[in-house]
Parts: sequence; structure tokens; C-alpha cells
Amino acid sequence: MEETTSQGTARYRRGHIILYSVLSLIIGGLVGYFTHPQASPPIVVSTPLPTPTPPPTPTPAPIRVHVSGAVCQPAVYELPPGSIVQDALDAAGGPTAEGNLDRINLALALQDHQQVYVPCQGETNPLPPVSGGAAGGEGTAGGLINVNTATAAELEALPRVGPKTAQRIVDHREANGPFGAIEDIQDVSGIGPATFDGLKDLITVGP
Repeated sequence: MEETTSQGTARYRRGHIILYSVLSLIIGGLVGYFTHPQASPPIVVSTPLPTPTPPPTPTPAPIRVHVSGAVCQPAVYELPPGSIVQDALDAAGGPTAEGNLDRINLALALQDHQQVYVPCQGETNPLPPVSGGAAGGEGTAGGLINVNTATAAELEALPRVGPKTAQRIVDHREANGPFGAIEDIQDVSGIGPATFDGLKDLITVGP
């Protein structure tokens, strides 16, 4: 009887040992799982996209304006876009003592290939103060003076062309017919290469 009790006690102890061992393994596994350092999430470094560089703004081309009449330095001048008649007169050194500015709108905006003409005091039938494009007369085309149709007064607005030379141009085309090319104006007495160089950008033979 004592032997049976002793065996039962031994089995009971072995059962407890096995149970404790299993519990120890479970508890150890749980402790190890929760205390194991978790891997840190990878650090993502984002590179900002380069800001696109806007294309450069094109610089507006200057406008060419022919300033003539009663000014100190009649010639063709390049002016910034948005210039007015006053700017053109300033570029030409201002009006002479004979200039009549009362007939000119100094605040008028200018366009490319226009002509600014300053009449003299008491001048009769002067050229339009500002001509060119739609404002041009019969002798102008897009701001250019047509040497085949311009009057002597319109031709006098050209640099280095006085009343006598202007009349020679009119007489030449009446005697020989229209000019075929702007270079043909050099056939007129008094217009040499130097004078033509100052005219070539201001005249035309077209309609």
C-alpha cells in the first residue's frame, strides 16, 4: 500500500515538473517575443523635385522712327517699345526755334516704321505730324515713303533731301517712269551712296 502511494506521489511530482517546464517554455517564449527589439522601419529620404526654370522673357525689339522737319538732328532713331512722340523729339535733339509744336500731340504712342514730322511756324499744307501704317498718306506705305508716288513735300521729309533734290526726284520719275528699285534713286542728281545709305530704310517703290 505504501509502495502504491509512493508511486502516485512520484507521478504527481513528475506531472508538476512537466507542467512547470511547459509553462516555463510558454512564458519564456512570450517574454522573448515581447521583449525582442522590433526592427525600425526604414527611413525614406525623399529628394525634392527640381523647380522648373521658366523660359526667359524675350526682350521686345526697339521701334524705328523717322524724325524730320524742324528738329535739330533729323534722322531715323531706335526707341524702346511704348515710346511717345515726345521721346522721338528728345532723341532728335528737340525742335528748332522755327518748330511749331502746337500742331503735334506729344503724348501720342508710336509704332515701328512711323514718321514724326515737326512743321515750321506758318508752314502751309505740312505733312501729317505722325504718319505710317494706316495713318500714312498716298506717298507712304507702312511708314515708308514711296518715291514713285510721294509729293515733293513728302520727299523733303527724308534726311538730306531738300526742296531741290525732292523736285529732282519728281522730275526724274516723270521723265523716265517709275523707279524699278530703291537703288535707282541714286540716278537722281544729288543723291550719292552716302545719301542713299540714309534713305534705304525709309523708302519703297511698291504700291
